[in-house]
Amino acid sequence: MSDRFVVACMVWCALILGAPGATVHAQTPSNCKEPQTGTSRVPMLSPTGRLQFYSAPNLHCPIRGVFVIPNDALIAYAQTRDGWSSVMYLNPGTGNDVSGWVRSARLKVTGTVGPK
Repeated sequence: MSDRFVVACMVWCALILGAPGATVHAQTPSNCKEPQTGTSRVPMLSPTGRLQFYSAPNLHCPIRGVFVIPNDALIAYAQTRDGWSSVMYLNPGTGNDVSGWVRSARLKVTGTVGPK
């Protein structure tokens, strides 16, 4: 697992859990159910143009030279309330992956991911 992915997961957890000692009251409406394991309804995303990756959900944290272009397939792990998505891109040619943060508004759903 890449260091960037681990950092992104830690940032995501901090965003979701809030500051230490903060009280979180969660309510789960009946229509907010987690998808079943193996579902084919997990969205596949693609950027609407050249899309810069960031090491954190902050415009001041670009990962130099790391970006995706239209028709590249991304998987989103989390979204922030202020418009960022934690994503992973797997290069089909090299098998290398990169994880980071992108602006959510620059993504569009292009299909689904699931077992064949």
